[in-house]
Parts: sequence; structure tokens; C-alpha cells
Amino acid sequence: MWISQQWLMVYDLIMSNKILLQELSAPGCLHCKEFAAFWESIKGEWSNVEFQDVSVVTPEGQELAQKHMIFASPGIIINGELFSTGGVDKKKFVEKLKKLSA
Repeated sequence: MWISQQWLMVYDLIMSNKILLQELSAPGCLHCKEFAAFWESIKGEWSNVEFQDVSVVTPEGQELAQKHMIFASPGIIINGELFSTGGVDKKKFVEKLKKLSA
């Protein structure tokens, strides 16, 4: 059975009670910059979250976009599952982090 490095990383983080947050961003994307600024403003409250900004123009970004069928940026992926695309409901995002952190 073949398991991708990405899934192994997600598994390791979950087993260590950490959350993997990935933002699939695109150059010049306004919503991507808005999410990045939002994350910067709250990341101090979430020491259990590992954040990765993945550019859609990289091979890893292309793989994530295809895997999750992301057609609008940013694509927000939490623990390997697509949370949202094209923008983020900040309240629902924080609620999701709280639920996963409980």
C-alpha cells in the first residue's frame, strides 16, 4: 500500500495532538492575503497548529489543488481535509480549530 508523505505528516501531527493547517494560495490573490493576515493575528492563540502556506504554482500546490479539486484561492485544508475555498468564514474557522483542539 502506497501512502503519500503528506498523509504521513498529517498522521504524525494528529497523533501528537497537533493540527496541520495549509493555505493553498495564489500570487496576487486578495483573499489569500486577507486569510494570511487573519491567521497572523490569531496564531498566538493556537500553539498546537502547524501552518503551511503552499503556493498553487509549486508541484506540491498543484497536487493539493488536484486532490481537493480546489478551483478558487485560498484553499484551506485542515488535517488533510478541505475546509473552504475562495474565502474563509472566520467564525466557522475558529470553531473548527476549537473542536479539533478539544
